[in-house]
Amino acid sequence: MSRAARSAAEPSAPYAADRHDLIRVQGARENNLKDVSVEIPKRRLTVFTGVSGSGKSSLVFDTIAAESQRLINETYSAFVQGFMPTLARPEVDVLDGLTTAIIVDQQRLGADPRSTVGTATDANAMLRILFSRLGSPHIGPPSAYAFNVPSVRASGAITVEKGAKKAVKATYTRTGGMCVRCEGRGSVSDIDLTQLYDDSKSISEGAFTIPGWKSDSFWTVRLYAESGFLDPDKPIRDFSEREMRDFLYREPTKVKVEGVNLTYEGLIPKIQKSFLSKDREAMQPHIRAFVDRAVTFTTCPECDGTRLTEAARSSRIEGISIADACAMQISDLAQWVGGLEEPSVAPLLAKLRHTLDSFVEIGLGYLALDRPSGTLSGGEAQRVKMIRHLGSSLTDVTYVFDEPTVGLHPHDIQRMNDLLLRLRDKGNTVLVVEHKPEVIAIADHVVDLGPGAGTGGGEVVYEGTVEGLRASGTTTGRHLDDRAALKEAVREPTGVLEIRGANANNLRDVDVDIPLGVLTVVTGVAGSGKSSLIHGSVPAGAGVVSVDQSPIKGSRRSNPATYTGLLEPIRKAFAKANGVKPALFSANSEGACPTCNGAGVVYTDLAMMAGVATTCEDCEGKRFQASVLEYRLGGRDISEVLAMSVTEAEEFFGAGEARTPAAHRILDRMADVGLGYLALGQPLTTLSGGERQRLKLATHMGEKGGVYVLDEPTTGLHLADVEQLLGLLDRLVDSGKSVIVIEHHQAVMAHADWIIDLGPGAGHDGGRVVYEGTPADLVAGRSTLTGEHLAEYLGL
Repeated sequence: MSRAARSAAEPSAPYAADRHDLIRVQGARENNLKDVSVEIPKRRLTVFTGVSGSGKSSLVFDTIAAESQRLINETYSAFVQGFMPTLARPEVDVLDGLTTAIIVDQQRLGADPRSTVGTATDANAMLRILFSRLGSPHIGPPSAYAFNVPSVRASGAITVEKGAKKAVKATYTRTGGMCVRCEGRGSVSDIDLTQLYDDSKSISEGAFTIPGWKSDSFWTVRLYAESGFLDPDKPIRDFSEREMRDFLYREPTKVKVEGVNLTYEGLIPKIQKSFLSKDREAMQPHIRAFVDRAVTFTTCPECDGTRLTEAARSSRIEGISIADACAMQISDLAQWVGGLEEPSVAPLLAKLRHTLDSFVEIGLGYLALDRPSGTLSGGEAQRVKMIRHLGSSLTDVTYVFDEPTVGLHPHDIQRMNDLLLRLRDKGNTVLVVEHKPEVIAIADHVVDLGPGAGTGGGEVVYEGTVEGLRASGTTTGRHLDDRAALKEAVREPTGVLEIRGANANNLRDVDVDIPLGVLTVVTGVAGSGKSSLIHGSVPAGAGVVSVDQSPIKGSRRSNPATYTGLLEPIRKAFAKANGVKPALFSANSEGACPTCNGAGVVYTDLAMMAGVATTCEDCEGKRFQASVLEYRLGGRDISEVLAMSVTEAEEFFGAGEARTPAAHRILDRMADVGLGYLALGQPLTTLSGGERQRLKLATHMGEKGGVYVLDEPTTGLHLADVEQLLGLLDRLVDSGKSVIVIEHHQAVMAHADWIIDLGPGAGHDGGRVVYEGTPADLVAGRSTLTGEHLAEYLGL
């Protein structure tokens, strides 16, 4: 057909498909959203703003992204869906125009002891194939280079049921690369028995000092006491040699305790399985403290921390083993791989080069592939997840990002912006939840939620362009151009904390004096050594309170009242006022509604389909037995108290019949960090990232300590809330505390009394102190990247 004939045949009106250029949301009610309706343009970059807790994540992640993933899951067979996580349909009337959603959030990567940056990104898998093809001497298939695969050898008879049954002799071998001594962990542990039990006591007298091992625990203490191998009434120091061997090292053995079949094993293997098989970073704080006391981790002497067998380490390509390659800084490894030329593995080399170059491009060139994934910050974990999407040929996909600039120095934010724009320009829809003005500035479309947080938010207060946002008068619009000023006068230190010869990770024998009694901010590009200097060199323990970025652990039964310890004084106050037991006022204990077990809702499991949660009819969602709700304190029952906001509760427990000083102190701290709007009984699972971090800060503020170490406290904070945080830091310092903050936010740098800047670059290009002094001198000199960006921020 000629061009003219083809043109005549085509309709002049646009295709019907071209009209679907919007994602339409109508009547969204997830969490605190109040019938939100928005229209989001496709193939554009949309930034969602608003104060922490205003409903941004509820709209973007819990509504749009969740429904997209649910609809994709429904395209699989019922059999496949049975193996997938079940997702409930979000509370929304209409969701139209959705495309496939790829979520890049700040959830930490798996904290398994054998999970590394290499295993999380497939870079390790490609290196293993490369060494199995080109390594000399050749030692076997890719599994021979894998520290997650043990070597296996077996032989025996198998019965083949084909025609006449007959036994066939078979042998099976698999060559793995796992170090036999440390089982691929890179470190071995030595347990201090004095931290496990008091040998002057007998088991029945409570000899165990292990967290959670109570005398009535059927699976632990009673199992040892009634196993028949030990005398429970004899002090442990008086055990015979056989009893001591059974107590500490006995192999798993079936025993019957009170008619129940249980497995008894020695204390050492039991501790190794229950505590040491988990990654330290993933443990609850009190368990981590116990492990730190009881266990000494040392580099495995057999593999020297490489996790690999001697055979795997002996195989080399141009003098480099796979252990050497994984230990290299990724930017150096990318150069080494770039220099390899071998036509037989050309496609593999091209893919590996692209993956490693993506690390460098995204600002993670300072990492090494053998870095444990549990040690990455939330921002680093998010950027690692971005790696697999950078070279993707997919288009018309919705990418959803949760604060992609977390943990990034101002110098690196421009690079992140370029990546977001590149994803958009390939024809994708990019949705970003963000607070940084540098990212808001590049948006094609802005959705501002508010006007407040919690029950005071959940509404769209502005939708449109960035310029329109500036003139809108919303909280975000008013604060978009906020700039903190340098202090006119800085505080004088009361002393110094000396650090000498710090060489953790990439630090190069750093000597630095951290002033005490002032607000000290430690800055530098991502990977310059800030966390290594502070967390690795400031002596933990007496007098040091550290608030890091590890995520809050909590189920849907956990809430701000349980997490902060607030529920304890409240329960005691109710018990005292009514002359009953405190346990009645816990929805996880005796006072729980028997129908829903204190959950407030009844969950119905529908196998591969999403489960249904319905409000419990007996307690009407209040979680307590009706008899418990008859007891009152200050005219309120326990369910009404848990429904209060922090501000209401602060007033309620501050005076009158309900006056409870212990509860009031905790509520004061929660209000101090800007959580006055939070409901005491709100499940932790519904809190935003910023709210969780501030809740953790409020909890740690109650600890007695002279030095506070805060790791990026502005994470998840709206521009308007940063001012409140600065006031909180000032109050801490003015009360006689020393505050050390690891931070990238220019407002916190400008507000500091003293700045320690590390760099000049990341990885082996960093690890040195490039500036020590006041913010004013840093800006005046502009001798470092931080100085240049701080001066630009201040408009100087």
